[in-house]
Amino acid sequence: METKRRRVGFSKSDAGIEANDCITIYLVSNKEEVDSPNSFCLEPIDLNQFFEDDGRIFGYQGLKITVWLSLISFHAYADISFESSSDGGRGITNLKSALENIFAESLVDEKDAFLQTFSTESHYVRSFVSNAEALQKKVSNDGSTESKCLLKSEPSDVEVFRIIGTPVGHLYSRLVPLVLLLVDGSNPIDILDPRWEIYLLVQERKDTLEDSLPRLLGFAAVYRFHRYPESTRVRLGQILVMPPYQRKGYGRFLLEVLNRVAISEDVYDLTIEEPEDSLQHVRSCIDVERLLVFDPIQQSLESVVLRLKQENPSKKSYMCKYAPPLSAVEDVRKTLKINKKQFEQCWEILTYLRLDPINKYMETYLAIVSHRVKAEVIGKDTEGEGKQVIDVTTEYDQQMSFVMFKSQNGESSSIEKADNQSNVEEQLQKLVDERMNQIKLIAEKVSVHRR
Repeated sequence: METKRRRVGFSKSDAGIEANDCITIYLVSNKEEVDSPNSFCLEPIDLNQFFEDDGRIFGYQGLKITVWLSLISFHAYADISFESSSDGGRGITNLKSALENIFAESLVDEKDAFLQTFSTESHYVRSFVSNAEALQKKVSNDGSTESKCLLKSEPSDVEVFRIIGTPVGHLYSRLVPLVLLLVDGSNPIDILDPRWEIYLLVQERKDTLEDSLPRLLGFAAVYRFHRYPESTRVRLGQILVMPPYQRKGYGRFLLEVLNRVAISEDVYDLTIEEPEDSLQHVRSCIDVERLLVFDPIQQSLESVVLRLKQENPSKKSYMCKYAPPLSAVEDVRKTLKINKKQFEQCWEILTYLRLDPINKYMETYLAIVSHRVKAEVIGKDTEGEGKQVIDVTTEYDQQMSFVMFKSQNGESSSIEKADNQSNVEEQLQKLVDERMNQIKLIAEKVSVHRR
């Protein structure tokens, strides 16, 4: 008698779907834009970082999540739809909890309640700026150095307001989702620390003939801390222009206003915490333009440029001969509030602009830039003097375990010669090429702007 074998079916393991593939976020300024295909879509944004398991969502088939984020009250609503849900071996992702990791208390459960916020909270931004300090946009025409270093062209319909104290926490709590989504590598500021200030860039928006409402175009979070013995330093921690208003000069305008505040309040200096390349580019363009009309450094700059044109510098003399003198560094910090590191980078660009024609002196100039980049990466002494850092195997923290040694009598040893020396040189050359591209781009943009 033949025995029938029973067939057993195995369901496929749930591979999940990436958050980037099923979530779309729109910025909206009125309820008519909700569900509109013409609304401003935030893309591309890496949403996977907010979800565990490599950004994958499990347990759903045909999942689609559309998030509407209000630029009026900064509330958000998520429209979630899917064909079916089942545990395919990896559980079912709690979508509400996952979205709250991004939008926190700003997430509204019901769509009707979200739509009502456009009217019930239409004055949200005004509630903050009405009692805030307005930073006037007047630029003196007295011909002084300070006035020449400030704003050259100002948007006529925007203004910056400074928020301090308790309102900082209330406002920033609503802005956190935008920071997490749009500012790379950012972490929320400590809203309980009273030394944080927020600068709002707003524009009057005409909605009706009877009323006008301020529209938030962007903001900056600035930290103010004490410098011994009696000075204050300010550091720009975060800056963001809302995506619909980017590439219109508003970010530059906000940076220029911060420069003005630093000068008028006579702080020690203004720094930026780990600026992205795009922010550093705008910052350098602004600072180079300010330095070009800053008389106290012109003689030192001319002296360096003349020396560079006349000499063929030896390798070890690059930094000391062509770096800005300490007196210039101090003058710039005191008057323009530009810190030393930023000024040294701008000095390279100023030198480049003065070497005319640049092609005639490019070889020497390139050698100077190359030496400076290597000094920043390896250390001031690029020859190394026989010093070497070697990683060692450990059960502790591999990133924190190493041995440094120096060879006897300056003689090199076989262990000092890293196997990847050629790779190091290649990476250093790549950094030099990137720096040269940055210098050329900034110099070109500054030259066009000055015309």
